[in-house]
Amino acid sequence: MARGQTGRARTPRQVRSRKPGTPPLEDIRRRIDAVDAQIHALINERARLAQTVGISKHADGHTVDFYRPEREAQVLRMALERNEGPLRDEEIVRLFREIMSACLAQQEPLKVGFLGPEGTFTQNAVLKHFGHSVRALALASIEEVFHEVEAGTADFGVVPIENSTEGTVNHTLDRLVTSPLKICGEVELRIHQFLMGRMNDLARIERVCTHQQSLAQCRGWLDEHLPDVERMPVASNAEAARRARDERGTAAIAGDTAAEVYGLKILAAQIEDRQDNTTRFLVLGRRFFEPSGADRTTLLVSISHTDAPGALYRLLEPLARHGISMTRIESRPSHRRKWDYVFFIDIEGHIREARIAKAIAALEKRASLCRVLGSYPRAVQ
Repeated sequence: MARGQTGRARTPRQVRSRKPGTPPLEDIRRRIDAVDAQIHALINERARLAQTVGISKHADGHTVDFYRPEREAQVLRMALERNEGPLRDEEIVRLFREIMSACLAQQEPLKVGFLGPEGTFTQNAVLKHFGHSVRALALASIEEVFHEVEAGTADFGVVPIENSTEGTVNHTLDRLVTSPLKICGEVELRIHQFLMGRMNDLARIERVCTHQQSLAQCRGWLDEHLPDVERMPVASNAEAARRARDERGTAAIAGDTAAEVYGLKILAAQIEDRQDNTTRFLVLGRRFFEPSGADRTTLLVSISHTDAPGALYRLLEPLARHGISMTRIESRPSHRRKWDYVFFIDIEGHIREARIAKAIAALEKRASLCRVLGSYPRAVQ
């Protein structure tokens, strides 16, 4: 039996497994330790620099005064441009997001309200966008998220706005019509649905609980595998997971985080009908921020005379004239009078850009209502 420099016996398999010229495992581990020490020192140096930036800006300010979403977006994009592997882009983004989150929270964490309870996809969106060093506040409704940010109890709020399979979350749109809050960020989250419960197999399931949108996103899978099982829509996926924990025969559809939170078994994984199923969330705040270089602007507009031929065309014409790309338009009842509508329009660019400002000025002359709901960095994947 061969022996290494340390005198410890090695099996023939261990001897053969080392390729010629490969350093001993102990040497590799020492090099990893040295790299870890360098990384640690650099992270601490970054934290000190971040602290200095905060002090220089506002010595007696709060964390929210130092938060700059446009700067964070720029840092993440630069990290992606530098990345040559072997780590994947999403891993690099997550690592840098957590570093920035920890540096920002040195004095106090940001308070971020989200549509709860704990274990929802919206909570996952909070952590993806802000990192784990924030104080996430689970709230009972979209209305309450708006209220807590408006009142200053929460620094920011995160709410769902649309799903790639099931479309728009109308409650969020309706609340944006009357709220003074600004959209200051967006998050795109791939949504994977999991069937979970306390039972050991599908045959013991008597009913499936989940949010109405999740039922719709998993309709095909349920039709194929659980065609005779009762489907019960509930207020949230986390509420469904709680019921699955407490009720015999009840299973839930939710994210895998909910299974961990509520102590459930995963019975089937990724049961959504479309593998590209994605939900977009909005980050709500109380102010506008500077351009990041890759931004989106959301407008709320209304037409003066909706019955006039070509009214919508004339309203949107300034966007085309100034070479502005419109990525989304959605109509909702204005709640002012019968058959009166408002339009939510997403365009590429920031209101500080000259062409955007000119287009909006032209829009204001043609519309009975024109508000900028937000200019914010596009989601960094």
